[in-house]
Amino acid sequence: MIALLQRVTDAQVHIHGACVARIGKGVLALIGVRRADTAADAQRLLERLLGYRVFADAAGRMNLSVREVHGGLLLVPQFTLAADTAQGMRAGFSTAAAPAHARALFTLLLEAAHAAYPSVSAGVFGADMQVSLVNDGPVTFWLES
Repeated sequence: MIALLQRVTDAQVHIHGACVARIGKGVLALIGVRRADTAADAQRLLERLLGYRVFADAAGRMNLSVREVHGGLLLVPQFTLAADTAQGMRAGFSTAAAPAHARALFTLLLEAAHAAYPSVSAGVFGADMQVSLVNDGPVTFWLES
């Protein structure tokens, strides 16, 4: 699984003009699922999302995780992250998981996140979403499990 992790001061997801998810300071993670991904990959990705050190400590170094700063975690499914972009001028999706498999793993990730951490929000799988954010830094990392 893939997460494009962004440290944010604010992030929200709208569907048909209605806000369905919002966090303040925290981490926005766009989530991509590949064909070979498993439940173990989802669990490992969650561990990395909650533990990845992207917030400044007292010395100004990125040594604190979203858990340690009590920030929000916003998970947004984004199948295009799993695209094959190695050749040509148009992405291929042969490396992306089939929708049913991707939905199941995203749901597993979201349920595990809710069980492990109190401040979790999410976009809606398969929906046409408008995601807005204020990237803090900017700080953005590509994580894989």
